[in-house]
Amino acid sequence: DFGHSSELAFVVEPSDDIAVQEQPLILYCQVEGIQPITITWRKNGVMIVDSENAFMLANGSLYVSRFQRVRGDGSSDEGEYDCMAQNHYGLVVSRKAKIQAATMSDFHIHPQNAVVEEGGVARFQCQIHGLPEPVILWHKNSMPVNTDNERYTLLPKGVLQITGLRAEDSGIFHCVATNIANVKFSREARLTVSGSHSTVYKDPMILVGPENLTLTVHQTAVLECIATGNPRPIVSWSRLDGRPIGVEGIQVLGTGNLMISDLTVQHSGIYVCAANKPGTRVRRTAQGSLVVQAPAEFVQHPQSISRPVGTTAIFTCVAQGEPPPQITWLRNGQILETSDHIKLKNNNSTLSIYGINQADEAIYQCLAENSAGSTQASARLTVLWADGLPSPPQGVRAETVSATTIQVSWEKPLQNTKEIIGYVLHIRKAADPVEMEYQEAVSKSTFQQLVTDLEPSTSYSFYIKAYTSRGASKASEVTVVSTLGEVPAMPSLFIKVINSTTVQATWEPSIKLGQHEGFKLYYRKVHLSQYTGPVLLASNVTAYNITHLDASVVYEVKLLAYNQHGDGNSTVRFVSLRETVERTVLNPPCDCMKDEQNNKTSTTGIIIGIHIGITCIIFCILFLMFGYRGRLLMCKNVQEQLSTPQIPRSQRSATGLVLNGATRRDRDDRDLNGKQLDMNELERLFPASLSQEQQEKGIMSAHSPSASHDETQISTLPLDEFSIIEEQPDPLPKNPHGSSPAAAAPDHCPANEG
Repeated sequence: DFGHSSELAFVVEPSDDIAVQEQPLILYCQVEGIQPITITWRKNGVMIVDSENAFMLANGSLYVSRFQRVRGDGSSDEGEYDCMAQNHYGLVVSRKAKIQAATMSDFHIHPQNAVVEEGGVARFQCQIHGLPEPVILWHKNSMPVNTDNERYTLLPKGVLQITGLRAEDSGIFHCVATNIANVKFSREARLTVSGSHSTVYKDPMILVGPENLTLTVHQTAVLECIATGNPRPIVSWSRLDGRPIGVEGIQVLGTGNLMISDLTVQHSGIYVCAANKPGTRVRRTAQGSLVVQAPAEFVQHPQSISRPVGTTAIFTCVAQGEPPPQITWLRNGQILETSDHIKLKNNNSTLSIYGINQADEAIYQCLAENSAGSTQASARLTVLWADGLPSPPQGVRAETVSATTIQVSWEKPLQNTKEIIGYVLHIRKAADPVEMEYQEAVSKSTFQQLVTDLEPSTSYSFYIKAYTSRGASKASEVTVVSTLGEVPAMPSLFIKVINSTTVQATWEPSIKLGQHEGFKLYYRKVHLSQYTGPVLLASNVTAYNITHLDASVVYEVKLLAYNQHGDGNSTVRFVSLRETVERTVLNPPCDCMKDEQNNKTSTTGIIIGIHIGITCIIFCILFLMFGYRGRLLMCKNVQEQLSTPQIPRSQRSATGLVLNGATRRDRDDRDLNGKQLDMNELERLFPASLSQEQQEKGIMSAHSPSASHDETQISTLPLDEFSIIEEQPDPLPKNPHGSSPAAAAPDHCPANEG
């Protein structure tokens, strides 16, 4: 029974079809499986009853004698048909076959008259809708167009292109549309070829670009692109995403139309037609999108399985298509409803049935459907049930022991208990899905189980199964019970002495406390039995000051958390204030604030004094440095002026090359008010310069015959530019040139400066 032949499955399923008005129609359906098999048909989900017009053949196919799109009563033979097959294992439903009537509308686009110059491009179009798609042919002057002429291109959608026009192409054109429903003729259009071939340059121009197309795999797509220009442009194709178009199944029709045969999903994309002027980068482009749909098909079929009672059955069904298909599950031909017992996951790709029983035995079907088509696959679930298995355990009871513990007890089954090897307790939170269930095994001689580590204030469901070596019994009745509420845990408590009469109790909030409404605080003198309190504190309070205490005794402080289930365990601390009092007597309190202010004041004064001292030292150093540097710079200027510039030999004279003797006396005679140069002072100011001069040249006198003025340059002090003066209360008289000695030699380097 579990071989391939036992599976109820379709060998042939009905397919989509287009029926001709008043003609017979046959829909095929062939099934295999264990007999007897009953086959029935549905249209749009409604059972078809045999009649004169439609009845089932002996092989299971449906025969429609005279197909009619619209009957006298308003009904129609058009619709979605499916075939159902049933045997004692279950029922399966075929894919839906879409049946449509063959039709043909009138032409909604007719060819138009055209006048085109010789060498140009002519395009005629006619368009008509029909089922199936009409075949369109063109006639010229009432004769079929010669398709062997490579200048004539016929496109499947009713377009005629003529390139490189000649005079003989002139004529009257019309198209003929044909399908199984009818034959229709379009209006006529005249083509006139005028003039001779023009040599005037024309930019490339695309007359008609590609349309947006939506097709199904294995069909043929034709993307039209017709361009004009002089010289004749070159038409090329590319994909907007940069991927190559490929060569397999690709063909160019006429001068630039792209035809793709045997479409696949990978052909989807945006295609760009470009018209290029030969030998240049001048181009014009047009684009259109191609969408290729794929009917749903299975990547993984569901597999028939056999499972013991109480276990879990899982079916997997994976389908692909474009657009992605929707998956629906059927159970014996009816849409499967989910529950705690039946779950669908992974976008309905996985069907899980928990705790199966004999009622779950059926044929399960996976239907995958998208806009391009539908498909189905089926699998059978066989629930294994051995004779002589124990009956379900009896009298299942659950009693709450604590906030985290429940005790479950039961009685042994009424039948077939000899082969029992143990029991399995199934445990689940009542609010959780079935897949969250877990089990605990129990020996065959035990009829109760303590279930621990449960959550407080939570409902749990329990049921029991008895197991033998051949399988499990059916599940016992389910019992549901809740755990007790839990009181809060002990809080942590700390005591801090504030002063001789006050202590502070502090504690930390913690999730370990559990849900609590607040705290209760008690305290007492240890030698008394009566507590003061309780002091009720909110759940967000973490500290409390206990005041007006007696410093001579020891106190006991107690803290606990409470909720609606009662008081939790308390935390106790002992505290004495005597040591605080003794420390106060032995170490009288100091005015800490005052001492602190004094310390701050003293420290501030010291810092300010240090800053002032450092500032004074820096100013003194800077004053001495700049003063000394100033004197050096001024004296250096004077020294530079002592150097006599090089003058021509003809202007040199003995009187201008000496500092004493006749030259000095001559100057003294001219400058009666000038002071006599003090050589000792000059030597003191310029010791290096004068000593070097005296050593190398000697001090020349007016009657020194050995001086060689033609060979030697002597650095001398031009007396007209420099003089050593002393400060006098009266202003100096002007020199003969109209300027005072003070103006010629400013007081950059005072003569009397030590």
